[in-house]
Amino acid sequence: MNKVEPVLATKIPQGLKVVDADTHYTEPHDLWTSRVPAKYKDLMPHVVRKPNGRDVWLFNGDEILNEHAGAACSILKDGGKFNFWETDIMEGPQLDEVHESSWNLKARLAMMDKMNVWAQIVYPNVLGFGAQRLMNLKDQKLALQILSVYNDAMAELQAQSNNRFFPQALVPFWDVKAAAKEVARCKTELKMTGIAMCPEPHFFPGLPDIQDHHWDPLWEVCSDLSIPINFHIGASPTNYDIFDVAWPSQDRHRRWVIAMAFLESAQSRIVANLVTGDLLVRFPKTKWVSVESGIGWIPFFLERMEYQLYESDPKNSKLVNYDRPSPTELFKRQVYACYWFEKTGPERQLDVIGVDNVLFESDFPHPTCLFPSPVERALKSLESWGEDIQRKVMGGNAAKLYNLPT
Repeated sequence: MNKVEPVLATKIPQGLKVVDADTHYTEPHDLWTSRVPAKYKDLMPHVVRKPNGRDVWLFNGDEILNEHAGAACSILKDGGKFNFWETDIMEGPQLDEVHESSWNLKARLAMMDKMNVWAQIVYPNVLGFGAQRLMNLKDQKLALQILSVYNDAMAELQAQSNNRFFPQALVPFWDVKAAAKEVARCKTELKMTGIAMCPEPHFFPGLPDIQDHHWDPLWEVCSDLSIPINFHIGASPTNYDIFDVAWPSQDRHRRWVIAMAFLESAQSRIVANLVTGDLLVRFPKTKWVSVESGIGWIPFFLERMEYQLYESDPKNSKLVNYDRPSPTELFKRQVYACYWFEKTGPERQLDVIGVDNVLFESDFPHPTCLFPSPVERALKSLESWGEDIQRKVMGGNAAKLYNLPT
């Protein structure tokens, strides 16, 4: 186990309500089976212990949903952090080896108090960060049922948390009509605050990219109901190809380090497409969040795209619409990004990115999470901007974006 030391104390502004914009919930093994009649239990996600003593998630009988049913939590029972160098990274600790706050709401709220966090925006693990693992299931009705049970369970936790725990709804994107209907249900009936969407559905057979008019019914609902659209890293079906970027001579841990850096930076292609295309222009009231991808790369990408769009193109070109907002203007109007461990981005680039467009996250309780003093560490990177900016980034921006009841 790694010994975890808190960072040097940083003054926390009085009355600061910190909103952690990216955390995860470790799904209990009975999350689905406890909420459906007995005849459906084998169809729903459920856990079976393998001969080697490790767990696997199955669904639709004995089909593999996720061959690793570890807890996706790096915080151990005694409050320490598991040792990255001595752990099977893909498997991770089992549910009975990790801190209860990963899966128990009462323990999570107590941990939030300990970390000076008022509210958390919460993402899943088992179904994929954008429900993309359900694309392995040919029975779309069953896939929708599995997803709906998850959303119902998350809404229950939100209601029980006294407005502090805000899971983001999953979307059945394989059926755009069902997706629009489920998103509306999650917002109006379940009172959920946003959706976690697969950002690149066009990598699945038969689906177009999100700028295609095929998706307009979904974006219309999100626009009309003011529902933020979250793109969490790893929610694209192609992202796992990034494990090939490390050289063959690297050991497995360094391969993982390199892969994760590329997994996070892969969000740049999603943001680049968003701000150069016409989707944001057609739906100017929609809000889009790049989750767990950092912020340091954003100024370069915006500057790079605008250089080639405008500075290397003659003003009389019919290919460039100079009357529409620039990529930077679209980003600042409709796109948000989260930071956690970074120093350079939050210390030096907030004015370029936009002080209203940056959210604080801890990634609790995943392996790269800020722990045990996430707020103090994040505030330290914002010291030079003053208290007003600290309040925006550490909570105000997220509270406004997700319309949290403050």
